[in-house]
Amino acid sequence: MCSHRSVTTDRLPAGSELTITTPRLRLTPLVQADADELFQVLDDARLHRFTGGSPPTRSELVAQIARWQDRASPDQSQIWLNWTVRLAISGRAVGYVQATITNGCAAIAYVIGTAYSGQGIAAEASQAMCTVLREHIGVEDFVARIHPQHSASRQVARHLGLAPTGEFEVDGEETWRSRR
Repeated sequence: MCSHRSVTTDRLPAGSELTITTPRLRLTPLVQADADELFQVLDDARLHRFTGGSPPTRSELVAQIARWQDRASPDQSQIWLNWTVRLAISGRAVGYVQATITNGCAAIAYVIGTAYSGQGIAAEASQAMCTVLREHIGVEDFVARIHPQHSASRQVARHLGLAPTGEFEVDGEETWRSRR
């Protein structure tokens, strides 16, 4: 997906801790205090229809968020940026967006609770995140891995200017990449 080279996380890039706002949403840097609220959203087997597996337990989610809060992979080759997606009006958490950055390329992902699907939230949140990554961090390329039958994720990727590459991962997901 993105080529790997060592990145420094001694000083995170500008924009990595920004709260990002859109007319309907507020993206806040993901912290462990978000775990209980996100667990309510993510504890839904339907979210794993195309990705396999099952919802994380509360303790698994807390542990995952703790790892993500390091903001870097253990070998320091990647910067990990994660935001909780919240409705601007109520502040309610509805999912998260994330970017794994290596060598100026961001592998992006988004998970929005099923109760909030079909409302354009994934596209709006992902677009806002990508804008911050481009303008404040200098990311030039974006990639996403999408199951070929996940039409909603394919629509989000198209909205972001990504296109299918014809390259497939072992798990059957296709790599989508931004086109300059």
